[in-house]
Amino acid sequence: MDFLATVGGVAALGAAAHKYELVEIPQLEHAWKVAAVAGVAAVGAALQTAAEFNPLARSMQLLSTFQSIESSTQADVSSSIDAYNSLYDETKTDDERNQAYSSLVDSYYNLVTLFYEWGWGSSFHFAYRMLGESFSESIRRHEYYLMSFLGAGKGDRVLDVGCGIGGPLTNIARFEGPEVDLTGITINQHQVSRGNTRCKQLGLSHRCRLVRGDFTQMPFKDAVFDGAYSIEATCHAPDRRTVFSEVYRTLKPGSYFASYEWVITENHDPNNAKDVDMLHKVMQGDGLPSLNTIEEVKEAMRDVGFEVVMDRDMAKDPEQVVPWYQPLQSTWNPLSFRFQFNWLGRTVMSNLLRVLELFWLAPAGTARVQDMLQLAAQGLVYCGERQTFTVMHILVGRKPLDA
Repeated sequence: MDFLATVGGVAALGAAAHKYELVEIPQLEHAWKVAAVAGVAAVGAALQTAAEFNPLARSMQLLSTFQSIESSTQADVSSSIDAYNSLYDETKTDDERNQAYSSLVDSYYNLVTLFYEWGWGSSFHFAYRMLGESFSESIRRHEYYLMSFLGAGKGDRVLDVGCGIGGPLTNIARFEGPEVDLTGITINQHQVSRGNTRCKQLGLSHRCRLVRGDFTQMPFKDAVFDGAYSIEATCHAPDRRTVFSEVYRTLKPGSYFASYEWVITENHDPNNAKDVDMLHKVMQGDGLPSLNTIEEVKEAMRDVGFEVVMDRDMAKDPEQVVPWYQPLQSTWNPLSFRFQFNWLGRTVMSNLLRVLELFWLAPAGTARVQDMLQLAAQGLVYCGERQTFTVMHILVGRKPLDA
């Protein structure tokens, strides 16, 4: 570990200090901090794919943002991760997690949003890849396909339910053009701040914005939106009916709601200990109070008044060449993002973060957040390979014209 940091520091310090102006970052006043950060950035760069983004720049962004996140949210990462993990010990039930839903989800995204954007990008969701498609192209296609079910047109207002930092929202805004207005809602204040900053940076703040709110109690008037979509978000609700009913209330009659749902499939065996354990890892690593089958989710949508006009598990689509879970499968290629999912990469990443904690460059407890996300990756790959769980069951509902 010391050797990697030293070599990385020597190799990256000059270039990084020149290109990214490390010496002007307030947190890095002292030379030893500059060297430590450069070393960590270089090793971090080796763990990232070089094909679609600049790994060193992302590593530096990660490090320079750590302290501001803890300061702006007044978050104590160490105690937060302890409290969060306690909700998933063997003594806790789904009901107890459901009761703690709001604080559970908010705490989860305080802990993981920065990791998500650093490692995945601004769109916090999965997508399979078709022949010749890059990762980022597949992500955007997945978003545009969902949006196509809404039939949005000139002057329409569209709601993104559980919007993260607004990656899909801004992608869709640019794709749809200047005639569609988009609002995103998320429970997490850091995501709202980051998302609105992105909207401004992209020149979209006049028709795109994020607001903070619980999507089971949305701060919008009745029948104000012409369409709504949700991408892998309603699974965070303790009962899908609570979020579906709010979407239904805020939609105009005749409007559509399209959602990618995380659901258990018919292949899951509740009597198989490994299936159960891996599903629990998915829940803990992804901030889920509980999980449902697609039949339960469709029933919830109908119960609040929607007509279900389409549903299918897109994970079974025949034209895909790379499955949705492939980015989480381990590899021994040190230049791949997926290197971190083998035992060596996990060890290196965990120790890197503990070094950052030691030098006060990352909040105490950050390494344990990464450990939690590794649990999620293990569970998602297992469930994805065995098709016991899917992250992309598309469900489209219509609010009746006479509602």
